[in-house]
Amino acid sequence: MTIDNIPVRVLARTQQQAQTPPRKLSCIIQELCERADNRVTVEQIRDALGDRSFATLLLFFALVNMLPLPPGSTLILGLPLLLVAVQMVIGRRSVWLPPFLLGKSLQADQFRRLAAKMMPRLERLETFVRPRYWPFPTPRSGERAIGVTALVLATLVTLPIPFGNWFPALACALLGLALSERDGVLLGAAVLVIVISVLMLGAVFGTAGVMASMIFG
Repeated sequence: MTIDNIPVRVLARTQQQAQTPPRKLSCIIQELCERADNRVTVEQIRDALGDRSFATLLLFFALVNMLPLPPGSTLILGLPLLLVAVQMVIGRRSVWLPPFLLGKSLQADQFRRLAAKMMPRLERLETFVRPRYWPFPTPRSGERAIGVTALVLATLVTLPIPFGNWFPALACALLGLALSERDGVLLGAAVLVIVISVLMLGAVFGTAGVMASMIFG
């Protein structure tokens, strides 16, 4: 049986995926700790995250670009953000990372100690950020829409604009966290930060244009 040439079975599976809440990140980390043998590699973490790998890495690389780093650092640190966003736009099922990075690892005991420090904060965060009011009908449509937005923001992050990188990076971090938990309220907050970013960049370019006209006009 089909509806508009789409099998009912496919429609039912798509609706189930859209309605099923994602696994909590704290649960994924706990399972990694329990399964860890000698070492935990970046590849193992990526595979454990599954369809949440894009959202988690988008959040991680955005947070890196929010750190107080020397001017021009975002020209380099913004590239991983661009890489993740591009893969979201083209619809990859898992994040591609360079082999040398996938092979990086921590000893299992180090990973467990790190997880023990992080878990209480993460669990508190998960009480506020949760699945609600998600506007996208399927996981893939939400991932692509956020990927397009993140690609534009990541491009802004890499531009050498004094104090102009922090708000786009914050918007990317909020988008990654919203996508990870399918939180429509947090998505709305991300949109608000994007509007602020655009207004601030417009003010910077406008001021630069006025000053240039005064100097060279």
